[in-house]
Amino acid sequence: MKLLRSFLFIPGDSEKKLAKVAGCGADAVILDLEDAVAPSAKDAARKLVAAFLRDFDRDAPGAPQLWVRVNPFDTGMTEGDLAAVVPGAPHGIVQPKTNGADCVAKLSGLLDHMELAHGIAPGLIRIIPVATETAIAPFRLSEYATADLPRLAGLTWGAEDLAAALGATGNRDANGEWGFTYKLVRSLTLMAAHAAGVPAIETLHADFRDEDGLRASSRAARAEGFSGRLAIHPAQAAPINESFTPSDEEVAFAQRIVDAFAANPDVGTVGIDGKMVDIPHLKAARRTLGLVD
Repeated sequence: MKLLRSFLFIPGDSEKKLAKVAGCGADAVILDLEDAVAPSAKDAARKLVAAFLRDFDRDAPGAPQLWVRVNPFDTGMTEGDLAAVVPGAPHGIVQPKTNGADCVAKLSGLLDHMELAHGIAPGLIRIIPVATETAIAPFRLSEYATADLPRLAGLTWGAEDLAAALGATGNRDANGEWGFTYKLVRSLTLMAAHAAGVPAIETLHADFRDEDGLRASSRAARAEGFSGRLAIHPAQAAPINESFTPSDEEVAFAQRIVDAFAANPDVGTVGIDGKMVDIPHLKAARRTLGLVD
């Protein structure tokens, strides 16, 4: 699967914003049928997104992957959303307000039938659940590591809907950092994703004018093990892509580690610049090089 660093939300009911997708700079766009669309505009959004999926030139240079965020099961709109967008074969579905792996399995089952009905290769459409938006969901994150979910393409987390589910008046502390509860679910999502062998995707940085804050928090997220990030404005795509891409210096050092072990295949540690480097460093170096291959 292609490395995806930036996932840009695009309201599914906005013809103006949909028209700018080709040049948005994001690795993937999420055509939103959920929170960005008013209830009165849901039907119109389905039609617009369906037409967009049908007509978009996916082979154009720099064209992003196309994902769709559908409405959650408890709205009764999920199947209608899928019926509208599956014929256009999006790269994947972003599933909001999942309670656990069984919700993803249910969505996957619907996709099985719809892909077959529309002559789409089985399993082509992947799934990324927003895995922390209900009160029960964080307790079930470990399920993703053992569930049979071949469509699972990543895990991401959200704070706004979780705050609403908890009746919280905010999700930040006095210093503007995530409150303890949200730090906890963020960390659990990161670990659950890696346990399941899929990318961990950082939640959005709401202030799209705060580029410095976006870069700093994105670099910190990458250092912790996140592979990419959600975005709410096209101006966020480039900073996110840059922040989640290894620097030339990182790549060069990673290559030195790999080369050193290749030259000494029977050892568990090697010395580089006066420091001992062992097998965990080798694994990290290979991951770094994998991000630029």
